[in-house]
Amino acid sequence: MEKAIFGAGCFWGVEDAFRAAKGVTDVVVGYSGGSVPDPTYEVVCSGTTGHAEVVEVTYDPEEIGFEHLLDVFWSIHDPTTLNRQGPDIGTQYRSAIFYLDDEQKTTAEASKKSYAMSGRYPLDVVTEITPATPFYPAEDYHQSYLAKRGLGSCHVPKA
Repeated sequence: MEKAIFGAGCFWGVEDAFRAAKGVTDVVVGYSGGSVPDPTYEVVCSGTTGHAEVVEVTYDPEEIGFEHLLDVFWSIHDPTTLNRQGPDIGTQYRSAIFYLDDEQKTTAEASKKSYAMSGRYPLDVVTEITPATPFYPAEDYHQSYLAKRGLGSCHVPKA
């Protein structure tokens, strides 16, 4: 199994979208990209920690490649809005790929360039591609949030 970390706005809908991808074995919502150890939701929402709401995706590379995970990532959010997705505003909602190795970095950069040049987006793609920092799982009540409440979706479109 391999892991990947993505930030694409509110992690509830992002989690739901990645769970639907064949070959994904687990998705955990949490925080990454900041400087404060063991952040809480309230602290992250203050915008002072540098963390983004993210998902840590565990996947079987024999069933789904990192490239396909990137396709899911690009399809479920607007990578041209800086620090915002839909109604959610703040650095914690930024578009981000936190790479875990050089191969992920190279693949993510090539994918970003391809999507940016595709003409799909009228504005510049602002997605950050940075080395992964420690991943901190979010509080239990955030895990599988939509499924636990019988909600079919968030503002995130299905991939």
